[in-house]
Amino acid sequence: MKLIFNIEYHTVFGEDLLLNDVVTGKDGEKKVSQYRMSTVDGQHWTYQMTKAKSAQNTVISYFYSVDCEGASRRQEWSTEIHRLELNAVKGTNYTIYDRWLEMPEDTYLYSSAFTECVNRRRTVVQQPTAFSKTVRVMVRAPQLRAHERLALVGRTDALGSWNTAKALPMYEHARNEWTIDLHADSLVGNRMEFKFVAEGVAEEPLWEVGYNRTIELADMKEGDVAVYLLNQSFFEISNRRLAGTLVPVFSLRSKDSFGVGDFGDLKKMIDWVSATGQRVLQVLPINDTTITHTWTDSYPYSCISVFALHPQYADFTRLPKLKSVKLRKAFEEKRRELNSLSQLDYEQVNEVKTAYLKELFAQEGTQVLASADFKKFFTEAEQWLVPYARYCQLRDDYGTGDFSQWLDHRVWDEHERKQLSNPANQAFAGVAFYYYVQYILYTQMVGVHGYARSKGVILKGDIPIGVSRYGCDVWMEPRYFNLSGQAGAPPDDFSVNGQNWGFPTYNWEEMLKDGCAWWKRRFSNMQQFFDAYRIDHVLGFFRIWEIPIESVHGLLGQFAPAIGLNREEIEAYGLHFHEERFLRPYITDEVVTRLFGERGAEVKQMYLKELQKGVYEMRSEYDTQRKVEAIFATRTGESDEKLREGLYALISDVLFVRDRKNPDLFHPRISVQHDYTYKALDEADQMTFNRIYDDYFYRRNNQFWYREAMKKLPRLIQATRMMTCAEDLGMVPDCVSWVMNELKILSLEIQSMPKEAFVRFSYLSRNPYRSVCTISSHDMPTLRQWWDEDADRTQLYYNTMLYRGGSAPHPLPGWLAREIIECHLVCPSMLCVVSIQDWLAIDEKLRLADANAERINIPANPHHYWRYRMHVNIEDLTANVDFMENLKELIKKSGRY
Repeated sequence: MKLIFNIEYHTVFGEDLLLNDVVTGKDGEKKVSQYRMSTVDGQHWTYQMTKAKSAQNTVISYFYSVDCEGASRRQEWSTEIHRLELNAVKGTNYTIYDRWLEMPEDTYLYSSAFTECVNRRRTVVQQPTAFSKTVRVMVRAPQLRAHERLALVGRTDALGSWNTAKALPMYEHARNEWTIDLHADSLVGNRMEFKFVAEGVAEEPLWEVGYNRTIELADMKEGDVAVYLLNQSFFEISNRRLAGTLVPVFSLRSKDSFGVGDFGDLKKMIDWVSATGQRVLQVLPINDTTITHTWTDSYPYSCISVFALHPQYADFTRLPKLKSVKLRKAFEEKRRELNSLSQLDYEQVNEVKTAYLKELFAQEGTQVLASADFKKFFTEAEQWLVPYARYCQLRDDYGTGDFSQWLDHRVWDEHERKQLSNPANQAFAGVAFYYYVQYILYTQMVGVHGYARSKGVILKGDIPIGVSRYGCDVWMEPRYFNLSGQAGAPPDDFSVNGQNWGFPTYNWEEMLKDGCAWWKRRFSNMQQFFDAYRIDHVLGFFRIWEIPIESVHGLLGQFAPAIGLNREEIEAYGLHFHEERFLRPYITDEVVTRLFGERGAEVKQMYLKELQKGVYEMRSEYDTQRKVEAIFATRTGESDEKLREGLYALISDVLFVRDRKNPDLFHPRISVQHDYTYKALDEADQMTFNRIYDDYFYRRNNQFWYREAMKKLPRLIQATRMMTCAEDLGMVPDCVSWVMNELKILSLEIQSMPKEAFVRFSYLSRNPYRSVCTISSHDMPTLRQWWDEDADRTQLYYNTMLYRGGSAPHPLPGWLAREIIECHLVCPSMLCVVSIQDWLAIDEKLRLADANAERINIPANPHHYWRYRMHVNIEDLTANVDFMENLKELIKKSGRY
């Protein structure tokens, strides 16, 4: 069997086109064989491949790439590559006329969010034809919805003579790609004229837009198969716009809950979303965060494993009952007690649920671990599961998650894997419980995912930008992390001192050496549970805000990587560089008096050392924020807290920070214009510094950060078929939108946080289609809280955005909350996701009386307790006819269905 591949692609001198044949093994691993194509003009490329007769009825998957001196310069979009069935009964010679596949503008329509949830259709392969000469036409038509089909109609009788009633049905042999085999002898002449039509759109088939299509057919012999891949078919079908709900899993409440939302509650929430006409359910991270077994582990963005799920989400109603009547009764009493609480009691819930799981493991564990399903799970998850289980065992044995204190176990020992994986070894028994729990969680969450798909609901997950410094991921593969710094965010509306998340930053140089394998595994694991995801703090893939390990606040951070300024460059702007003055805290009598008032003398005497009259430096025992933090650890009074914050401010009052890698480079200190060291400059130096500052933060690094992001993000978003959304808020450089547009990533649009300069509120009508619109995120006050936070801001919004006269009513009435949500629902954004608290705000009889109790997170507080729970059961919410009808009406009127 002979296959001749033909493609037109313009190259330049030194570039070659490669044909990449992809073979997927039984283990799921993909192996790529490359074949160098030939050309005579640098534009028309061809390659001839010979296949054995046994290749009949097989499938070839392949893609094209450009090679330059042994290095890959670029390649086709890899999410949906070429697919060719060798199923023509009499086909012995295939000639393929291909086209280069760029990442399409409507990439989202190829995501599993659409192909498996919204536009769910079954792919089928056309039955083998026995034509002596076959013309195969292939085209992509991603716009078609679940009930719509593609057909071909053309000029000749064999093609239906332009009569759509006689159109030839096509077959969706791959996602969004349709094919049809035609008998070449039935086509009159060597010119084929036709168009595609969509059936099921309306009463009459819908014609594709544009001129008639034509194919000039080459001479064919018996056994020839001519395959034509055509450019995408486009129809006048409106873009899908969908509505959804955001709620953390731990916040769900049902009559069956065990004091915390679980995967069973997630199924109930899917039913509620579906019943209201919504198509998206977005949750926060669901990974295990257990380090201390205290409430501080409630922070869902500090996971100890990006693969393991949190044990608190186990749905006990889906597990066998405990055989002990006494234990069943005791646990049921505790369940009722915990489920009646208004907020999550993280410590009690996890203590009791873990005890329950241990009882169940003692009862069922041996049988479960011997099952074929568990063994299959273990084989697929072993790479991460074994180290995770060992980590959990050592954490509990040592009584700390800080593995630097684990004596001989400070780093994962790969030699332990074999004995920890063999049930015959004693070591296996010590970790088997953790295997059992993860198997339960995996099975339940996979079931939830399948259930969501069956309901046409997109489950949208969340990928945190960081991992816990003391987690299993760092313990297992420390080479991927920089432990000498802390990840965070520069000052923004959430926190004037910046945010210090405490996570280690990524060692991207090391990660790129193996093609970001860790990240690809992470994304692949996540696609088992979700069809869309939110990249938390996507700016971290361009550059991360890296804070020194000795800092508490984020003000002394610097972007990493970033192109720092040397002394000569700074002085070229016109600012004479005084290293001592610019890099050391600026502390004078005036500064101390303004910061500390009547306690100024105490501060000078205890914490400062005088360098010269009226000028000071911090004493060595207090010269970092961490040292100050330790001193004030037990001093929690209001006066001492103010003193501590003042000392923090003194330490961060510098004009520049030194580059962490190159001591001869410097970075302007973020937001320094609010501090005394800047205000002490004369007016001319202030203006010069501002030019340096603006150039550095908004122009100097743009191209550099673009290249950094493009090293990473294309690999990751094409590693799965999940739909990619990103949180692109904060201090956003121009290059972020370049990359987001190039990679077709959905942006996040919040009206109260406009991306346009000098605009107080963004206009919803200007939202890009490829975006997620929301009112409030988990890091923000809810709509009701926001409404009462700042009366002047609310009044401006009321008059200019809602076009209402008079005074804005307070507190926010339900009818006005409904109007605000309606304004968001009718915007152009593809997704409009509303938090459960904001949905409830429209019903004054249903919503929580205390709006402040609805807050999920306060970013300015690094020690916030994440414990918000819905105050109403999902069952009762679903039974509330008035509320349900209200939501259904809103969603239907907005066209989001």
